[in-house]
Amino acid sequence: MKQDIQVTIHPLAQFAATLQWADVPDAVQRRAEDLWVDWFGSVLAGCRARPVASLTRFALSQGPADGPSEVIAHEAGSSPMMAALANAAASHVAEQDDVHNGSVFHPAAVVFAPALAVAQAIRASGAQFMAACVAGYEVGIRVGEFLGRSHYKIFHTTATAGTLAAAAAVGRLLQLSPAQMQHAFGSAGTQSAGLWEFLRTGADSKQLHTAHAAAAGLMAAYLARDGFTGAQDIFTGPQGLAAGMSQDADPARLTDGLGTRWATAETSFKWHASCRHTHPAADALLQVMRAHQLQPADIAQVTCHVHQGAIDVLGPVVSPVTVHQSKFSMGTVLALAARFGHAGLTEFDAEYLSPDTVAMCQNVRMELDAEVDAAYPQRWIGKVTVQTRDGRRLQGRVDEPKGDPGNTLSRDEITAKALRLAAYGGAVGAAQAEAAVQRLWHVPEWPVVTRLLA
Repeated sequence: MKQDIQVTIHPLAQFAATLQWADVPDAVQRRAEDLWVDWFGSVLAGCRARPVASLTRFALSQGPADGPSEVIAHEAGSSPMMAALANAAASHVAEQDDVHNGSVFHPAAVVFAPALAVAQAIRASGAQFMAACVAGYEVGIRVGEFLGRSHYKIFHTTATAGTLAAAAAVGRLLQLSPAQMQHAFGSAGTQSAGLWEFLRTGADSKQLHTAHAAAAGLMAAYLARDGFTGAQDIFTGPQGLAAGMSQDADPARLTDGLGTRWATAETSFKWHASCRHTHPAADALLQVMRAHQLQPADIAQVTCHVHQGAIDVLGPVVSPVTVHQSKFSMGTVLALAARFGHAGLTEFDAEYLSPDTVAMCQNVRMELDAEVDAAYPQRWIGKVTVQTRDGRRLQGRVDEPKGDPGNTLSRDEITAKALRLAAYGGAVGAAQAEAAVQRLWHVPEWPVVTRLLA
């Protein structure tokens, strides 16, 4: 017989279990719709990538032959868990999915994938689906902020906080009570995992990170609905997340402005197809090149003045040997941006190891900057010093990289980006992709969430 233990429901569990679409302010609703369409483009860009194909083959081998949940751009459906796993893996490989600066967390991959799979399985409405996704964003972002900068030095926050984000989104769709949601958080938190070590050798683990987080969070929510119990103080207990994964955890961040400060609306879009830590410097370099009409051949050296997090993540990538690893090389990203005006997917595929790219890459270095580091992670300032071959020393600065809330993408730009990513992935035709994107803009009006691709 289980002992009856009195517990206090955490405000985050209460919030996630009760959020309604009507509770979300109009501007935040519109941003959630933007993020949803942006996510779809990333899935189509990545669904045929080699590591994603491997994870998808695994998922389809484990799931039913024909389940209710869509594995995007595949004929077969699967169980919610296996579809979530496959779609979450596809979301993150192109390095074009969204990011929340303050938590250094990519919400879309670990929220939309499991929420879509479950919504399709239980025939939820579009409004129910979107409310669940906002709950997932709000929880995941706050958990990432709570875990702090020390956590991110070793752990990939999207993989760790992502399990709780997925549990929140799925738990809301399953109509968990606040007490059940707290159990789901406990079960999700105990499964949190994901280490940065894979970057040193360009391993495929980053796609496993999002796949596991989505599937583990989904499982935690379903188990909670069935009465399965989880740790009641997974955040700050003596052997909980903060104790095991952080040296600077701040519990106040879990509830900061809950219900009034909408972290979903703070989320940024990615413009360059690379690690977000490279974007501020890339934009600052492009600013210098435009202002002084420089060509790549005019540049002798670029010094990027960065925050410590950029050094921690990008520093181990000295000589990238794969396309994906090159997206975590500051030198490669700046070389491509300088040469083509944008470090895009096709530029990476065709040029990441070309002699011109490698030559410029070797002349880019990172240097810790006190101002940039103090502003991070709330603000990601881009500062560069460019030494030209004719002896000039030029400074560039960008306070909000393209895609940040203060320098955001319009709906036309988001649509164009999604269709560009779909064309890159090649899994569906242009007409089919365009029809799907136009439908996706109206998801809150859907009486039932059905397949995204006919």
